[in-house]
Amino acid sequence: MIRDPDLKMTCLVVDALDECMADLPKLLDLVIHTLALSARVKWLLSSRNEMHIEQKLRCVDAKARLSLELKQNAEQVSRAVDVYIDDKLSRLKSLEDDSLRDQVRDILRRKANGTFLWVALVVQELEGPESWDPLQVVEEAPPGLHQLYDRMMNQIQRLKERNLGICRLLLSTACVAYRPLYLAKIGSLCGLSGQVSLLARNVRTIVAMCGSFLTVRDNQVYFIHQSAKDYLSDKMRDTVFPSQRGIHYDMFSRSLKLMSSALKRDMYSLIAPGFPVDKVQVPVYDPLATMRYSCVHWVDHLCDWNSNSANHGIDSQDKGAIENFIRKKYLYWLEALSLCRSMSEGVLAMAKLNALAQRRVDTPSFIKLLQDARLFIMYHIQAIQNSPLQVYVSALIFSPDRSLIRSYFKEEELKWISIKPAIGDQWSACLQTLKGHSGSISSVAFSYDSARRASASYDETVKIWDASSGKRLRTLKGHSGSVYSVAFSHDSARLASASYDETVRIWDARSGEFLRTLKGHSGSVCLVAFSHDSSRLASASDDKTVKIWDASSGECLQTLKGHSGWVKSVAFSHDSARLASASDDKTVRIWDASSGKCLRTLKGHSGSVCSVAFSHDSARLASASDDKTVKIWDASSGECLQTLKGHSGSVCSVAFSHDSARLASASYDKTVKI
Repeated sequence: MIRDPDLKMTCLVVDALDECMADLPKLLDLVIHTLALSARVKWLLSSRNEMHIEQKLRCVDAKARLSLELKQNAEQVSRAVDVYIDDKLSRLKSLEDDSLRDQVRDILRRKANGTFLWVALVVQELEGPESWDPLQVVEEAPPGLHQLYDRMMNQIQRLKERNLGICRLLLSTACVAYRPLYLAKIGSLCGLSGQVSLLARNVRTIVAMCGSFLTVRDNQVYFIHQSAKDYLSDKMRDTVFPSQRGIHYDMFSRSLKLMSSALKRDMYSLIAPGFPVDKVQVPVYDPLATMRYSCVHWVDHLCDWNSNSANHGIDSQDKGAIENFIRKKYLYWLEALSLCRSMSEGVLAMAKLNALAQRRVDTPSFIKLLQDARLFIMYHIQAIQNSPLQVYVSALIFSPDRSLIRSYFKEEELKWISIKPAIGDQWSACLQTLKGHSGSISSVAFSYDSARRASASYDETVKIWDASSGKRLRTLKGHSGSVYSVAFSHDSARLASASYDETVRIWDARSGEFLRTLKGHSGSVCLVAFSHDSSRLASASDDKTVKIWDASSGECLQTLKGHSGWVKSVAFSHDSARLASASDDKTVRIWDASSGKCLRTLKGHSGSVCSVAFSHDSARLASASDDKTVKIWDASSGECLQTLKGHSGSVCSVAFSHDSARLASASYDKTVKI
């Protein structure tokens, strides 16, 4: 449609971009993509100055971007607010008297301070049946938005005790929810009961009592503005209001109870085990209507409840409830996740639950159950997310004989399958096999938020994969030669790829959008590495140099010369102050990452140096060589502390553990040594 030559000039308007709670990266990708496709499409966006939004839109051609700061245009904004006031007052029947309307208008203009929302909230009060004296209403309205929220809160505090309690609970629940909730869903999370339609009506009534903090659109509950949510979040730190931690726990607990009581087999009556999820139609009376949010986020709320208690873990009462849920409802939950198109979120939930359980060493059987449940979903995610009912068929019969989940749900196996495959007693060590490249794979990397993987291949492409499900998300094309290396920035926002074509390419790690090409090397680029503050990028090349680039602009900051052979590896220290390079000239060099000055040359290997790595405390440096050894150096003095021998072939890679206590080495002798 956008490429249609007959398309007329089109302007798309999005207000309050910073308040987008779901899929903001996708919306920003759409903006960038449409601007690149057609000059006839324009976007008008309003947003607070959020860094991640500014960074994302920075790649838009400067000629196509116009930024209007409210602070620099205060007079124009004030005039616009005045017009808004005039329009709103002209519609109020209680202000038919010209003199009264003029008085009200003058007070509103004086107090508005250029804030549309303040005017909207006061006018909303003027529209109420109890506002029979409009002049008194505007005179009593406090001038600032925060003060207006204070007054709205005081009005809630004067409600009857039962209404006050449910209003507080509804506001608190809306505050900590990860996205806007449907009326019935937020009602169930607040402990209200009844049919979906009754729940929705009751919640609408409660929203009306909540002093204009909330509004309902498309049967979902939203905050009137981000500032209202910020105000209430601050209030949740007071003793008068329920705490955020407490509400997180309540939402976890109610979600678990709701799922435990309502989840069952074949909730959409699909019947056929192979019924594809793409053909599933949501029933008119959706049994998952009040459970969708709970199915996806119950573990998130448990984790946020535990966020400030590093050693707390899962207590005995919650352990019992979770264990009972896993034993009795786990397969039904996986079916529900498939119907909700949220299997990847389920994998992440089980990973988080496992990590939380590990905090307590007194629950080995519980930990074993959670580990088995996690392996179950990881092994069978493809089958279940394609056909929900496969959780009872292929997932069960292709699980190990000693799988706890298989044993607990043995009765769910199809009785007519008399000959079952021999799988073995234990889960395989291989969790996923990612297929799609047509050439050898040269490099893989995890994003630092553990959400994605990237792979580089001799087929001249980079692929990005969902780390939970193994689903291929993007194929990045553009290099004209084999891709040798990939690296994520430490904020997980960008991906760099190094190629035989003598270039480095920078990509948006979430959308796969190509951002820029870094040119300057006169030989193949062997490896790329981001600094730990994500501000710089280093590249090692066959041309015997290392280049340091500004990761945002793509400007070459330094070209490091000194090696007499091609540079095979580079690594930043964890404080981003130093850079190490390994070369075919049998040396390692340590550089000042800011000035580009060579601080010292480490000699001692009798063969090409293939890999370097700093310890996480930046105190030591390890190097791997074709001479079949690993050397550990003092990163400050350059002194060789140890030479590790034992491999019978070239050592191609080294890596420190995060506590810097252990070192792993990989060799052509087909072994890894710790």
